[in-house]
Amino acid sequence: MDAIGGFEREPLVAVGVSGGADSLALTLLLDRWTRRRGGAVRALTVDHGLRPESAAEADRVGAWLAARGIAHHVLRWEGAKPAAGIQEAARAARRRLLIEHCAGQGILHLALAHHRDDQAETVLMRFARGSGVDGLCGMAPVRPEGAVRLLRPLLAVPHARLVETCLAFAQPWIEDPSNASAAYARGRLRAAAGLLAAEGLSPERLADTAHRAARARRALEVGTAALLATASAFHPEGWATLDPAPLVSAPEELGLRALARTLMAVGGQVHAPKAAGLERLLADVAGGLTVARTLGGCVVAPRRGRLLVAREPDAAAERVPLPPGGTGIWDGRFTVRLHPEAPAGLVVARLGAEGWGQAAERWPELRRRDLPVPVREASPGLWDGGRLVLAPAIEAADRVGGAGRTAFRADALFTPPMPPGGPAFPVVSKGAGII
Repeated sequence: MDAIGGFEREPLVAVGVSGGADSLALTLLLDRWTRRRGGAVRALTVDHGLRPESAAEADRVGAWLAARGIAHHVLRWEGAKPAAGIQEAARAARRRLLIEHCAGQGILHLALAHHRDDQAETVLMRFARGSGVDGLCGMAPVRPEGAVRLLRPLLAVPHARLVETCLAFAQPWIEDPSNASAAYARGRLRAAAGLLAAEGLSPERLADTAHRAARARRALEVGTAALLATASAFHPEGWATLDPAPLVSAPEELGLRALARTLMAVGGQVHAPKAAGLERLLADVAGGLTVARTLGGCVVAPRRGRLLVAREPDAAAERVPLPPGGTGIWDGRFTVRLHPEAPAGLVVARLGAEGWGQAAERWPELRRRDLPVPVREASPGLWDGGRLVLAPAIEAADRVGGAGRTAFRADALFTPPMPPGGPAFPVVSKGAGII
């Protein structure tokens, strides 16, 4: 925890507790760590409702922790459960419920008990899927999730030590039978752990691989940010331009990453386009791109000696109802805030050609703005049925007066989920904390 850093004077830390040895050991250790600093730990158990005994197990965990003076809350996964991919869905629901609870309670730090053996399994599974450097980093020790930091302080600690920790605290735990089930990839890897270790694929060696890959990824991301600082220009309407010369002259991996980061930001995506598509696009740029291309939900086209990167209008198909005073995320790219005096029944949707036509007719000065066609057509608009009310991302309401002015305001801020220049992948060094 000291290596991770970034805590308030009296830290309040939430921890996800399943009832297994790993999460209970982390809870007990965090309880001691926070108390020494005048803080507290809050244990959170997600009851997925997938086994008849899960509710009773959650209550048992609560009783164990209450006896130690540790606050405990149960979060329940309500609603229908998917018929396929249940483990993945359960993990996603667990993380969502934990993060939502922390955000709602103003808790800045959420600790999870992933350990060295989990990290090794993650690396093996990603290697089997053909992952590159980014995937072989495994899990990050620190990861921002909105207003909450996700912490994994045990990534260097083997599972066996966490079992011994529970024994040292005289703390019983619950064994989840699904952890060893051959129906799931992780269960099959655990069954083959001895054979893999005999061939040199031990958890320790795989965790070392993840650490070295993380160092390489961090260096690449720092280099990518420096390249973008030289080659890119981002605009508040949600588009960017790239100077092709530094993009092409940089090492190929940096050029590919710079392209990917730009496409992710402009397209509102959290995952990069596939490597093959990026490689073809960079080759076209190196050869002198003369026609528009689409990739990652974006249009890439030559424009005045640079590359235009804009959201593909047809891909921005989301429609988000927004009540007066409400805030919503539209198309993964824009945070739209509607002021309380606005009427009810408005919907955020793309301008498109029709919306731009209405906006330009209503506010003629917009025609003088140097906005490429895909930028303005993929811009968010506030609609009342088929009538455009506002085009907040291109500031229509703030550029008119008199009869043309709308009686209320709305704001649309370009807030991509992945900032183009970072943050770089965090690496815990053995002597200097997070680097």
